[in-house]
Amino acid sequence: MRYAIVTETYPPEVNGVALTVQGLENGLRARGHDVQVVRPRQDGGDSPADGDLLVRGMGLPRYPGLKFGLPAPRALARLWEAEAPDAIYVATEGPLGWSALRAARRLGIPAATGFHTRFDEYMRDYGFPFLQGTALRWMRRFHNGADGTLVPTQELADFLSGNGFRSVVRLARAVDTAQFGASRRDPALRAEWGVDEDELVVIYVGRIAPEKNLDLAVRAFRELQKRRPDARYVWVGDGPAREQLAAQNPDFVFCGVRRGDDLARHFASGDLFLFASHSETFGNVTLEAMASGVATVAFDYGAAREHLESGTQGYAVRDDDAFVAAALELAADDSKRRAMGRAGCQTMQRLHPEQVAADFDALLAGLIDRRKSHASAAAA
Repeated sequence: MRYAIVTETYPPEVNGVALTVQGLENGLRARGHDVQVVRPRQDGGDSPADGDLLVRGMGLPRYPGLKFGLPAPRALARLWEAEAPDAIYVATEGPLGWSALRAARRLGIPAATGFHTRFDEYMRDYGFPFLQGTALRWMRRFHNGADGTLVPTQELADFLSGNGFRSVVRLARAVDTAQFGASRRDPALRAEWGVDEDELVVIYVGRIAPEKNLDLAVRAFRELQKRRPDARYVWVGDGPAREQLAAQNPDFVFCGVRRGDDLARHFASGDLFLFASHSETFGNVTLEAMASGVATVAFDYGAAREHLESGTQGYAVRDDDAFVAAALELAADDSKRRAMGRAGCQTMQRLHPEQVAADFDALLAGLIDRRKSHASAAAA
């Protein structure tokens, strides 16, 4: 098969969507398919694969280094009229994604979309709660223009189906346990952070931005710090809230963006992962923390609901007070926290990225077969 993936974000950009898209691309290639990627041109020495299409992009407000793709209907039409893919996957709802769906419809190419970001909840986090309904309607119109919408959890599939989204299908996610694992723990790195093996490192990995509910994470840390004065909060990532957060908390350690094995080393060198976000569609970092042997506290939805057995690998909580209480409990009980980290690591061994790629392949092939069946019925 020949597939095309359209995305507005792609490595070396570091975010859940970019890394998920790259994982799906690599999975399809490993299964022997040709994969064409359409994405914005990136700054600083871009190296696209043969056959990829790079389009113009613009910087994303408040997110230095990230771009959204500008509409490219003519370029896509020329590209796919010359050699049409068997199916396309549109990962993002930006201008480039909209133009890709329009081109696919005009050329009769089966198309799936990925629902990766709860933009409706972002409206609330950035101070515009009155726009939540508008954002949801905008996303529904976009995704209903495709033959199917892929989501990472059954919980999200049920929510979208109940709000008028059509043809919603769950595509599970996995974590690369060859990369993330407890064996990546590095005492030398902890020494750089100013802690030894008996002291407590609370770690955050992800975008440092308002939608991640950072105030609650900081509140939980300050409460546990009263009981564990040796605790150190280490932040891995970057984002628009980093500067203010660092100014308000000069004792925090900021490591910036980390990738690949270096990211795995940072993750595994922590002791407790506090993930306070309310707005994730999934939360890949939850799986990465568990695979790294780090006990996790997260809210009971997305990846935590799908994979974290509360009380065994950490805690999946329902409200802010429970989040703080769980953080306090695990900070105070080293033995329990370490046992939960080991349990999480063992659980993640059951997830296989190869199976996700096979399921993704089957979903796209199903869209192709369905389109052919409809065409045959119409001809008859």
